[in-house]
Amino acid sequence: MAIPSSNYPTSTDTATEFPAPSSSTDLDASGYEHDELHRNTSSAAIQLQTKLGHTASTPVAARALVGTGTGTSEWSATLTSMTLAGATLSGAVDGGAQVISNPVVKDYGETVNAIGATGGGTQDIDLEDGNVVTATVTASANTFTFSNPSTSGVSCSFTLILTNGGSQTVNWPGAVDWAGGAAPTLTTSGVDVLAFTTVDAGTTWYGFAAGLAMA
Repeated sequence: MAIPSSNYPTSTDTATEFPAPSSSTDLDASGYEHDELHRNTSSAAIQLQTKLGHTASTPVAARALVGTGTGTSEWSATLTSMTLAGATLSGAVDGGAQVISNPVVKDYGETVNAIGATGGGTQDIDLEDGNVVTATVTASANTFTFSNPSTSGVSCSFTLILTNGGSQTVNWPGAVDWAGGAAPTLTTSGVDVLAFTTVDAGTTWYGFAAGLAMA
C-alpha cells in the first residue's frame, strides 16, 4: 500500500474516527485474525500520529522530520538543541561563524592556499581560501594585500610560507605592525615562514618571522 503524500490529519484521530473492533459479532470478535489486525492497525495509526505530529506530510529533500513541541511536525534543515552521539562527515561543513565550545581536536589538518608564483604586481591573500598560504616571489616587485579576515573581536591568524621573497621587492599592507618595528629581510633563494594575527578584522595585523632562510 502506497503512503499518501497529502491530506494527512491535522489532529490526532480518536477511537471513534479510527475504531478498534469490539466483540459483538463474528466480524469484530476478539481472537479472529482479521479483527486482531484491525485492532492493532487502529492503535498503531493513532500512536504514530501522536508521536510524529500532524500537517507536515510531504517529505522534503535534504530535510529531517522534527517535532515542533506543539503537536505538529515539520521537515526542517535546522536541528536545534540536539545531542549528536557520533557521526562521520562525508562532505564540507560551513560553521557559519558560530562558536564551538569545549572541543577536543585530534588528527586535524588545515587547508593550504597554494598561490604559486606571484608574478609581480599585486597579490591578494584571501583568508577564505585557507589559513596556510604558500607563494613564490618571481618576476618583479610584489605587493601583498590581505582580505576576508574574521570579524572584529575574533582572532584571525595565518601562516605565509614564502619562497625567494628577497629576490624582488616585497611590499606589505600598511596595516602590518612588524615585531621590532620593521619587516624582516627575506631570503633571496630559500624559504621564509611568516605569521600574521589580527583581532580587529584587519585594522592591525601583527606580523613576525617564524623562521627565516628555512631552506
